[in-house]
Amino acid sequence: MPTQPQTEVRPTPRTDARLTERERVVLALLAEETTLEDIARSLYVSRNTVKSQVSSVYRKLGVASRAEAVARVPDVL
Repeated sequence: MPTQPQTEVRPTPRTDARLTERERVVLALLAEETTLEDIARSLYVSRNTVKSQVSSVYRKLGVASRAEAVARVPDVL
């Protein structure tokens, strides 16, 4: 049976993203090229909390990477 080529499913960029204040802070820190560990330390939370917040930012912005999220900074901050 022939297999069909798989297409990569990418999130659709959103223009109506409503980030929380904390998500905006995390996004701004991502733009500064700091590590997740450094972000966690500066916000007095665990790295896992930051990972969760980053995932939420990505989902709301409809992006799949840090670079894509940072590129959206002018649109959402």
